[in-house]
Amino acid sequence: MSTRPPLARSIPFWGLLIVSLGTAAGGAYLLTSKLGSMTTVLTDNTATPVDVYVGQSVAVAGAVLLGAGIVGIFLTLAVAALATLRPEPAVEVVEPVAATPEADEFLPAAAPVVPAAPVAETAPVVEAAPVAEAAPVVEAAPAAETEDGPAR
Repeated sequence: MSTRPPLARSIPFWGLLIVSLGTAAGGAYLLTSKLGSMTTVLTDNTATPVDVYVGQSVAVAGAVLLGAGIVGIFLTLAVAALATLRPEPAVEVVEPVAATPEADEFLPAAAPVVPAAPVAETAPVVEAAPVAEAAPVVEAAPAAETEDGPAR
């Protein structure tokens, strides 16, 4: 059974919240600034095709970012609500046993403490048995030659 950390210490939860807030804020800024500049140039009759046509596309992109940020914020709230439905791990409360004279009757008598015997500091040194020397190597005698030539 794995235990999950509380939601307050969950890095993905806080990451989702921060990215959602940033996306919503960036989209809102982009949308309001572009719509404000488009309104100004259209009412002054100084609008160029770039202001009108590109401004509309940028405003739509800002609206999409704002919507994505809002969806992320709603997801964060849903995760926080679902986290409250998780069952808490059962915590068993153990109360200390009260000391009574009757309880002491069943305890064994304490054994006396005996100090340990001192340990020898060094172990006796055991010498290794001498190694026997290797027997000398005897070379084979050369083969005798026959009438047909050298022996094979």
